[in-house]
Amino acid sequence: MKANSNAAIVATLVSEPSRAAILTALLDGRLHPASELAYMAGIKPQTASFHLAKMVSANIVTVEKYGRHRYYGIQNQEVAHILESLLSIAPPVEVKSLKQASEEKAIRLARTCYDHLAGNLGVQLTDSLNKMGVIGEKKDEFIVTEKGEEFFTAFQIDLGKVKKERRSFSRKCLDWSERRHHLAGALGNALLERLLELNWIQRLPKTRAVKITMDGQKGLKETFSIEIETV
Repeated sequence: MKANSNAAIVATLVSEPSRAAILTALLDGRLHPASELAYMAGIKPQTASFHLAKMVSANIVTVEKYGRHRYYGIQNQEVAHILESLLSIAPPVEVKSLKQASEEKAIRLARTCYDHLAGNLGVQLTDSLNKMGVIGEKKDEFIVTEKGEEFFTAFQIDLGKVKKERRSFSRKCLDWSERRHHLAGALGNALLERLLELNWIQRLPKTRAVKITMDGQKGLKETFSIEIETV
């Protein structure tokens, strides 16, 4: 059987700096127009459209049309997982301004990794769930304990519904900034959505960073014994 060389196509696409910047921006899990992605990557809109067309053809990026407008997003959680893994071994970005330093600090504190929480907050949440006996660990995934089933029910997360999703339930994801695992998969997404619903965290425009609210600081401390210094 002949070896599949198509991996080289994907590697070539991701290795181009502008495309890598676009993909990193898309790790916020939201849909963006080409013009916004161009601004975030520091390139011209025409250049962004060119790169996006290539990535759509390679099934790395998906596109949705609303009238005359097109919005782009990461194809699926598998693509996001690979990108996050690449970031974990990539050299750190050189900080050249105070603004960039503030943005970098916010990203490392709390961010979305496609559709779940990452950064210091994501890792601390996972550690807390582990220490509380809510989850345990296997090789590549977390498992929900009997105590965990009670906890998530009380926290208004329907595990039965989450388990029915056609995807990994509670996968481990290596956090590029913390170099440790955080909770991903359908359960990680459900936890993110619940924290957003409670207004403990808020999404911020044009960035993967999320803001921890005053209610969030109180709730995280009371529920997960987490005290986190906000930016």
